[in-house]
Amino acid sequence: MIGCYILILNLRKNCRLKVGSLGFLSFKKGYYCYIGSALGKNISIEKRVKRHKKIAKEKHGKLRWHIDYLLTYKYTELLGSMFIPSRSRIECKVSKIVESLADKVVQGFGSSDCKLGCKGHLYYFKHKPLRTLTKLLGKHFKLLKVKS
Repeated sequence: MIGCYILILNLRKNCRLKVGSLGFLSFKKGYYCYIGSALGKNISIEKRVKRHKKIAKEKHGKLRWHIDYLLTYKYTELLGSMFIPSRSRIECKVSKIVESLADKVVQGFGSSDCKLGCKGHLYYFKHKPLRTLTKLLGKHFKLLKVKS
């Protein structure tokens, strides 16, 4: 299955991390949602999220995407994921919806290949956003899986 996915994270401590070409970024303790996509011939949403889960659990691995830097941090916990199947690139549409609910966007994070001018694809929430996100995104897209 190809399409878009959302990772829901809990950061248990404030931190400052080096995130690839973005340099050092400060992250506040709280919840984060990362919006990504898997549209290639040899990759599926399940495989991509499985890779992210492995990095989050083992706290190491090849740091390929911005999110990998945050997932390897010892105080980051991957709480769950959502899958939105689609043959077209909907990552930015989903991101704009999530942005409308978020308390803050992490500028430039995960959006270096963005074509629609997204501020970023990582969002900060003071409170756990799973229920609110599921409800709002379910109005716009078919959510295939919601795992927590």
